Amino acid sequence: MRAVLQRVSRASVTVEGVVTGQIGPGLLILVCAMQGDTVAEADRLAAKIVKLRIFKDEAGKMNRSVKDIGGAALVVSQFTLAADLRGNRPGFSTAAAPDEGKRLYEHFSARIAAEGVPVQNGIFGADMDVALSNDGPVTIWMDTATP
Repeated sequence: MRAVLQRVSRASVTVEGVVTGQIGPGLLILVCAMQGDTVAEADRLAAKIVKLRIFKDEAGKMNRSVKDIGGAALVVSQFTLAADLRGNRPGFSTAAAPDEGKRLYEHFSARIAAEGVPVQNGIFGADMDVALSNDGPVTIWMDTATP
């Protein structure tokens, strides 16, 4: 699985004029299931993200996790993270099939919540308007295929 994390002071997702998820301080997580991904990858990625120390401590150092600060996660499916950019038009054939992608996306969101982090979501497969205030800015790319 691939994810892009953005440390945010606030973020929201709107579908057809309706806000489907919004958070205050925490993480906006754009996530994509790749072909061949399993529940084990989703679990590993969720556990890593929840423990990732990218929030400032009292000394201003990145030393606290989203859980440590009592933050939330806005999890948004984004198959375009699977983009193959060999040409001028990206291909997305390495993304998981929609049914499998949705299953892993939902499992990933549930694992984040099970770790004690409140979760809000976008709508899988929808055309979404994502708004955020990137705090830092801090943006991190993760891929379970890369140790």
